Amino acid sequence: MTKDSARTYNLRGDIVFTFALAAMAYIAWQLRELLILFYVSALFAVVLRPIVDATGNIHIRGKQPFQGPIAILVLVLAVMAVLAVLCVVTFTPVIHDLQAFSTSNSAQVPNLVDKIKLIPYIDRFHLDPNVVYAQLKGLATQTASKAIASLSDLAAVIANIIACFVLTLYFLVEGDDTYQWCLAFFPIHVRVRLDLTLRTAGVGMGKWLVGQLTLMALLGLTSTTVFLLLNVRYAYALGVIAGLLNLVPVLGAAIALVLALLVAALDSWGRALGVVIFFAVYLQVENSFLAPRIMKSRVGLPSLAVFIALLVGFELAGIPGAMVAVPTAVLVEVLLKEYMILKYNDHDH
Repeated sequence: MTKDSARTYNLRGDIVFTFALAAMAYIAWQLRELLILFYVSALFAVVLRPIVDATGNIHIRGKQPFQGPIAILVLVLAVMAVLAVLCVVTFTPVIHDLQAFSTSNSAQVPNLVDKIKLIPYIDRFHLDPNVVYAQLKGLATQTASKAIASLSDLAAVIANIIACFVLTLYFLVEGDDTYQWCLAFFPIHVRVRLDLTLRTAGVGMGKWLVGQLTLMALLGLTSTTVFLLLNVRYAYALGVIAGLLNLVPVLGAAIALVLALLVAALDSWGRALGVVIFFAVYLQVENSFLAPRIMKSRVGLPSLAVFIALLVGFELAGIPGAMVAVPTAVLVEVLLKEYMILKYNDHDH
């Protein structure tokens, strides 16, 4: 093959590679929501893998009855049982009061108006209970109509949650086979190093789950205690909600604050002020002291890196992106250390 023909052959290969790369980028962009769903599910599977392995290592009379898919089934049933017990214990008073309010809503309006009148400077407005009841009824009708109009969006969100749950289970069951299949595309000398690197990252991502569960438990227990001291109704339910929502960075705490504030305001504006003060103090302590130290001890990332990861994850993929931002940052850190920092250090030596 002459030099001219070889040059022409290389040019054609470069053109074909460029078009193929552009086509793959276009397809990836069109399927970006689906790819994000795959990535989030796979990352959840990696994070949950240590719990599944620990469940499989349970010994009963010298045997290990929870192996493979059985361990996953036991874990899912255990989580569902815990959530069911929490719902029954904590949300029964809420359901009872909602039923009582629905049967005597018109009688509750004057009491609600009296509580609203306790707001400073609100006495300048003349509040008629009948007018307030009509306005509340109209507001409820508008809210219901908007909720019906947004059922399609809600159905899409529920479908994505179910799909993420199913994919996570699939990756937990078939994850090892899929992982080995993906590694088979790399040469052996590259495969071994990549396998060790990814397994190291997996250990760090598993530790992130422990840190996140610690933060959730701290917020749940602390908020429940404060709500009980403030005599806020539904203290246990609000504490459970606050702890669970802490899985969603920033936005979860904001939603918990709004719910607790609305419930506390129904009884006393002083209690509502106490709720605001508690969340302001606690979130400041968590963001500046607890979270950086817990996450740094677990995953080894500085607090600034955690904060930047949360912002980038939320910007790219919303709430799911924020939820997996920290384990993704752990993965990126391990890959950079292995393939860039060590490489440059080797060149320096």
